Amino acid sequence: MDWALTAAFALLALPCVLRLIRLDYTRLGAGVRHGDLAELLLVVAMVAMLSPVGGPIPAAGWQAVLVLTAGWFAIAWWRGAGCAHHALSAAAMLYMVTAMPHGGTAHGPWLTMSTVDSSARLALPLVAVAAAGYFVVDAAWTGVLALRGPQPVTETSGQASRAICRVVMGAGMGYLLLASAL
Repeated sequence: MDWALTAAFALLALPCVLRLIRLDYTRLGAGVRHGDLAELLLVVAMVAMLSPVGGPIPAAGWQAVLVLTAGWFAIAWWRGAGCAHHALSAAAMLYMVTAMPHGGTAHGPWLTMSTVDSSARLALPLVAVAAAGYFVVDAAWTGVLALRGPQPVTETSGQASRAICRVVMGAGMGYLLLASAL
C-alpha cells in the first residue's frame, strides 16, 4: 500500500511541474504561481512521508520548509492575496511531521510515516480528525466544482490539473491523517 500511495503522489508532481513551465503567469497572477509552487512542495513532502525508503531530508528540514510555507500563505491570505487552503495544507503537513513518533530505530530523523509502528499514533488525534474532515470535504467540493463548475475548465489556464491535484491531495491528506490518528 505504501508503494502504491507513493507512486500516486509522485505522479502528481508532473502536472505541477508542467503548469510551472507552461503557463503564462503574467496573465494569471503571482498568486497562482505561488499556489502551483506550494502544490509541488506539498506533493514532494507527501511522497517523502509515504515512501518506505525514506527521504534524504530529515524531519527537521521539512518542518522548517513547512513553517515557512504555512507562514507565507497565512500572511498572503490575511492580506487578501493568497489561498487559505495552501496555508492549511502546509500547517497540516507540519502537524503530521511534528506529531508523528520520532523515537526508535525504524524512523530515526527521517520523514517516513510508513515505517512507524502501526500501534504508534499522532499526538493530539482530535486535531488530525478535524483536519482530515476539512481535507475530505474540500476534496469532494473541489471535485464537484470541477465537474460542473460555472466557468469552463480549460487546460490553458491549468484549472483542470489544479483541481485534480487538489482532489487527490485532499483525499490523500484525509486518509493519512485518519489512518495515523485512529
